Amino acid sequence: MYRGRLKNDLENWTKRGLIDAQTARLLLEDVDSRGGRFSMGTVLSMFAAALIAASLLMLVAANWEAIPRIVRVGGIFALIWIFHGAAFAARSWGADRIAAASLVLGAATFGGAIALIGQLYHLSGDTFSAMFLWFTVTAVSAALFRSGALAVVAGTLSLVAFGVSFDSFGWDVTGHGIWTWWPPLGAIAIFALAHWTGAYRAKHFGYLLLLFWLWWVAIIDRDIAWALSIALVATIVFFALTMPRSPLAALQRRLGASAGFYVLLLAFSAFAFVQVQLLDAMAVALLGVVILGLAIAAIALEGRDNGAVRFLAYAAFAAEILYLSYETIDSILGTSAFFLLSGLVVAVLAFLVVRLEKRFSRRTAEVSP
Repeated sequence: MYRGRLKNDLENWTKRGLIDAQTARLLLEDVDSRGGRFSMGTVLSMFAAALIAASLLMLVAANWEAIPRIVRVGGIFALIWIFHGAAFAARSWGADRIAAASLVLGAATFGGAIALIGQLYHLSGDTFSAMFLWFTVTAVSAALFRSGALAVVAGTLSLVAFGVSFDSFGWDVTGHGIWTWWPPLGAIAIFALAHWTGAYRAKHFGYLLLLFWLWWVAIIDRDIAWALSIALVATIVFFALTMPRSPLAALQRRLGASAGFYVLLLAFSAFAFVQVQLLDAMAVALLGVVILGLAIAAIALEGRDNGAVRFLAYAAFAAEILYLSYETIDSILGTSAFFLLSGLVVAVLAFLVVRLEKRFSRRTAEVSP
């Protein structure tokens, strides 16, 4: 997606005479040389690995009654070593796609081995323990082989492990014991893998894991005050990351656009949770103004450079307007009166944003050489 937008921009700048065709070609080649670009060969390799992995898991599920037990166990472990050995050899030959596909097959085979051994020897345990072991071993393998494909697989397994934990322990936080606190550590491991392997898209799994965990620990089945506290803290963090002169602005640039997006998503979702729990119509309307103001502020601060934040703010603004107009406004001021008040608030915010933009642009012009 980024490469496509950049290619269009470079072609446009070349036609307008801002840069020459040679510079445009070199810039595009530099982007391609960094990796992470779309490759049909890589996609087909991953599809092939997924299909073969699915066939292996099907074989495990079929329960090979005709094959001796020791042969089944030895065969599945032999496959794990074969796939990892093939990945090591392919990596040494420079065949990165084959190496990635082999590592994915090795990770899938390890998951099949867990299921097979539990089935054959009737081992006691729960689904969460198996998924957590699968996630841990896959993450270690991703770190050892520095594999972006395995980092993505590990991120996926972390979300699956978190989901099945509720089947094993229930929804009550106290029922999970020490396992209540593994998701933050798992998210840190995923962030580290994304940085170490260069598969930066894998960090989204870490953000999602943290987001779901916070919802479970601090919002669902908690007092409204908890959800409101989470919303306010997330709002403060978002402003701290995105304000131009904030000391955390440099951290936002290092973390990337996704950090601000997920913090804003947490704020919006927590505010929405509080709003649907409120019974007083005036309180609902006042919180609606806060949500609308946050959406406008997010667009003003990050809307130009962060498309994900921009679309999230647009969606939140539209959803909030629809919710207020259909659920609460008739019992307070009337729909037309509320929208008039909202329009005045937006106009004031627009005036302030324009003034701030002019001031920032003036300061930038003064310090430029």
